[in-house]
Amino acid sequence: MSFASDYVAQLERLASRARLPRLRALHLPPEPETGAERGEFCAVELEDGSLGLTFVLLGDTLDALRGLPPLAGGDALDLARRYAGAPGVERTLGFAVANAITRWLFDRAGFVPPPAADSIGLLDPQPGDEIGMIGLFGPLVPRLVERGARLTVVELRADLVGEREGWRVTTDARALQACSKVLATGTLLLNDTLDAMLGHCRGARRLALVGPSLGCLPDGLFARGVSSIGGSWIVEPAAFVQALRAGDARGAASRKFTLAAADYPGFESLLARL
Repeated sequence: MSFASDYVAQLERLASRARLPRLRALHLPPEPETGAERGEFCAVELEDGSLGLTFVLLGDTLDALRGLPPLAGGDALDLARRYAGAPGVERTLGFAVANAITRWLFDRAGFVPPPAADSIGLLDPQPGDEIGMIGLFGPLVPRLVERGARLTVVELRADLVGEREGWRVTTDARALQACSKVLATGTLLLNDTLDAMLGHCRGARRLALVGPSLGCLPDGLFARGVSSIGGSWIVEPAAFVQALRAGDARGAASRKFTLAAADYPGFESLLARL
C-alpha cells in the first residue's frame, strides 16, 4: 500500500462516519514570472471554508488546472480519491481536496498543530551532522550550513551537480544512506517518489517533510519513519485566498506549524471526537 492509498482509505472511513462538505472553488495563483524559483501553490475550498493546499509547478500542472471546469457543488471525496489513482493534474487536484478534508476534520475534532519553532522541521543541525536534503530548497541551505553541518542535496537535475562551500549536490539518492538527518519537501507526495526516497533514509535519526502541501493526515508518513512535518496553518481563509490569487505574501493570513509524531493524537483519536 502506498501513502496515497492509505490516505484515501482514511478519508473514506471519515466519510462513513460524517457528512463531508462539498466543493466550493479552486483558487489558483497568477502565472509565475519567467525564471522564478519560488514555489507556487493552489488552494481547494470546501463549502464550509476549509482550504487544502498543494504545489502546482510540476510540469504543466498549473496550466492544466486553469483549464478545468468549476468545482462548485462537486463531491469532495470522489475528487480526493484521484490522488491515489490518477496521474498528473488529477493526482495534484485530488491531493489538494484531500488536504481540505483533513483541515475540516482537524477543525471538527478541535485539533490544532503547534506553531513552528523553526523552518527546518526540528532537525536541530549541529556541527559535524551529515544532513541530507531531497530536492534543492535554496532558502534553507544557509540555515543548515551556517550551523556547521555537512549538507548533501539529492536532485533530479544533473546541471546542479557539484561541490559548494559546505555542501554538495548529487543525483545519486544512495548518498542519503550516510545522513543522520534528512529534510525533504512535500513534492515527494506528488511525484510518486516518496517510498523510494524514504527507503534510502532508514538510517536517519530525524526525517522531516516541510512545505505548504503538508496539510495532510500524517499517520502514513509517521508510520514510514518520518519524524515531523511542517506546513502552513491558515488562520484567515478569506484573506489567504485573496493574497494567493493576487500573488501576494500570505504570511499574515497563515502561520507555520511543525508537528512531531509524538505530539499527534492519531487519526483514530480524531475520528472518535466527531
